[in-house]
Parts: sequence; C-alpha cells; structure tokens
Amino acid sequence: MEMPFKKILIANRGEIALRVLRACHELGIQTVAVHSTADAEALHVKLATEAVCIGPAPAIDSYLKIDAILSAATATGAQAIHPGYGFLSENSQFVEIAERCGITFIGPTIEQMHTMGDKARAREQAVKYGVPVIPGSEGAGTDAEAAFLQAKKLGFPVLIKASAGGGGRGMKVVDREEDFVRLFEQASREVEAAFKDPNVYVEKLIRKPRHIEVQILGDHYGNLIHLGERDCSMQRRYQKLVEEAPAFGLPEDVRLKIRESALKLAGSINYRNAGTMEFLYDTETGEYYFIEMNTRLQVEHPVTEMISDVDIVKEQIWIAAGRPLAYKQEDIVLSGHAIEVRVNAEDSVRQLPSPGRVLGYHPPGGNGVRVDSALYDRYFVPPYYDSMIAKIITRGRTREEAIKKMLVALDECIVEGISTNLDLHRKILSYPAFVSGKVHTKLLEEINSADSSNEKVL
Repeated sequence: MEMPFKKILIANRGEIALRVLRACHELGIQTVAVHSTADAEALHVKLATEAVCIGPAPAIDSYLKIDAILSAATATGAQAIHPGYGFLSENSQFVEIAERCGITFIGPTIEQMHTMGDKARAREQAVKYGVPVIPGSEGAGTDAEAAFLQAKKLGFPVLIKASAGGGGRGMKVVDREEDFVRLFEQASREVEAAFKDPNVYVEKLIRKPRHIEVQILGDHYGNLIHLGERDCSMQRRYQKLVEEAPAFGLPEDVRLKIRESALKLAGSINYRNAGTMEFLYDTETGEYYFIEMNTRLQVEHPVTEMISDVDIVKEQIWIAAGRPLAYKQEDIVLSGHAIEVRVNAEDSVRQLPSPGRVLGYHPPGGNGVRVDSALYDRYFVPPYYDSMIAKIITRGRTREEAIKKMLVALDECIVEGISTNLDLHRKILSYPAFVSGKVHTKLLEEINSADSSNEKVL
C-alpha cells in the first residue's frame, strides 16, 4: 500500500514532537511543526519541513488552541495530525473538528475516545465485559455527601480519582472519614481547573500495588495485538519516574490474564490505533484490577519498542492511513529487558521545576542505549511546560544488565546550567528493593525514608 499522507502536522512539542517527526521522515512524509513563541528555537521547529507559530507561550494560548492548530494544518496542506501525548491527544472535540476539516487524526475514533478516555465509563465497560475492577463507586459525580456514603461502604482508606484526564491530577488518599468531604471537594475543584470536568469517583485504596500496563495496537479491520506489558510502579505523587518492560517477577498466570483482559476490553469497542490498558496488581493478595485506558501514545512507549522491535509511531501512522496491521500476535517476540528513566529539569530536593539555559549537554551512548530528547547545548528550557527534558532507555539481555547499563548512562549524561533529577535516578536504581525487583508505587517513599534514617545516623 502506498502511503497516502504526504505531510503530517505534529500537534506537540519537545521530545515527543521530535520522536514523531523522525518516524514521519523515515516514511518519506513531510512534517509541519507548530510552536509557541517560547519554542521558536526548539529542536522540533528546526528539524521539521516547515514550522508555524500558533500563539504565545502559555499552552492554553498555543498548544491547546484548536482553531490555531487546525488553521496551521489547513494552510500548510497537512493531510493528518499526530497529537503525541498530553495537550489535545485525548480531546474528542479536537478530533471532531479535524475530521470536519478533512484532516485525519492519528488515533482512535471519537466514540472509542469517549468510551475509554473517561475513567468512570471505562470502568463500566470493564465490568460489562467481565474484566476485574477495584471495588468503588458506580459512577462519577460532584455530590460529596453521596460519595461519602459510598466510601463508608467500601471502608477507609479510599482513593478519590478524576473521571477525566490523568497524571495524578485530583487524586487524593483519604484515611479518615472526617477528611473525606473536604478532600473530595478539593479534588473536584482541581480537576475542573485542569480538565474542565469536575466529576470524580471513589475506589478502595490498595496500599502497595504494582502499576502494570499493556501496549495494544488495533487496525480498521478488527485486527488487534498486544506488545507485552510494562511495569510503571516507580512513581512520585502518581507521576511515573522509571518504567520497564517486561514486568519483572510478575506471576506468569497473572501476566497472561492481564494481557488477555487488555485485548478483551479493547476488542469490546473494536479499538484502533495505539492504546494502553492500565492495571493495578495487589502484591498482597495476588489480584489484578483494570483502572483506566490511555487512548494515545504513552511517554514510556520506548521500553516496549526496545524489547519488541516494533516502531509504535510508524504503526500508528500506517493504521491511520488504512493499512492492516503489519503484525499478527504470533509475530511478536519479546526479547531482553528495557528500562526508561524520565530526566526532568528540576530541583529534586525542593521538587520544583528548574528552567533555564543549558550551558553544556552530553547525552549518553553505547550499545543498547537510547536517548529521546529535544535538548541541545545553549537551549533555553522554558518555564511554561512539563519539566521532562529527556528519556534515557537501556536494553539488556537481562534486567540486571539493563540496570547496569542505565547506571553507566546516568553517569555519562551531562546537563549543565540547570538542575536535573539524575541523582534521584541513581539512588532509585541502586536501592536494594528496586534491584531485586520488589517494586511498588510507594517504593520512593521507602527510599526517602531510608535516606532520612541514614542521615540521622551520620
């Protein structure tokens, strides 16, 4: 099949814009970079076939400006838009308007996004098709008193979650009954400000789960495959820091059931393009639960690419172009182990962003080392966007080898002029529980506690 897209607009910035741009160029497709005034010197702007400024620095006036992005697509003759992740990647209104303009959205359908992009509706879909979910409220809403009654039935502690959006926004752990209404209303306000949707719901809290997700690909013809699972348990305030594939030490029967559940749920809506089914695995009971679906490309997709040898972004583009999947499930052979760390421009002690001018940059390299970054020497990291400036990915024949490669890569990585979280990653990857594979979503708290105890001894 001949590629019908001659030009694709990339509605994003930073490393993911560059990642999509490379895939397009390898496929012989011209690219349009859109950018804010703050990103005029960004690498994706420099390397794209052409670039269009779409507004001032704040994302709401540029990267979230639907009319500006679609005007740029129309003016440049782009036949398709790749949204990357974040920004408008899960905005059904954006998809609808793009389709009215005759522009292909590289992602799922509006209906699929509507069903699975909302956590409460996705939960209902899972229940309908027999995929296990965490005990919780039947639906989302803003009635704190009604939610409190549901929370009492579940038993404290409980977790309050946003119906829309992600990234831990609005997520609150409630240990005591007397704190519930206050935290519920606070969560509702937070998610309304972030996603323009105040609806939240309540789930029973699992204290030390593992966060497991399955990468899937589906086409227009009902073909659906998975590319194995990732472990994304290493988190700070529900934000992922380290991801790896496959999930080390997961019981094999659970691994197979999670993969089967992911395909079953995706198949229930005839899902197309790339998506990720997310689960929690209770390390105490051995049970697993579906929690949500991301109807887009994930930040951590490189670890799956490293062990499957599948270019997920190219597959996204081909699926949107109407070609059947290039792979059957039996073609997917997972080999080795891959680890990814997210390098942020941040003061890790105060846990605050650290924007500024890069006065020296040297990325790591070597066999089995990949760096996804839009950073370059003398680049100014703007203060307006997410603080992630790079992803370092290593692959080894074993998990132990991948960890050792990552520690070397972290030592080789030089970013001067701004603060980064490289030391935090060295600490995580050297911690005995992480090295032995005993990971869970609260492990960083354990690491920080051990640090504090050591400091007191000294």
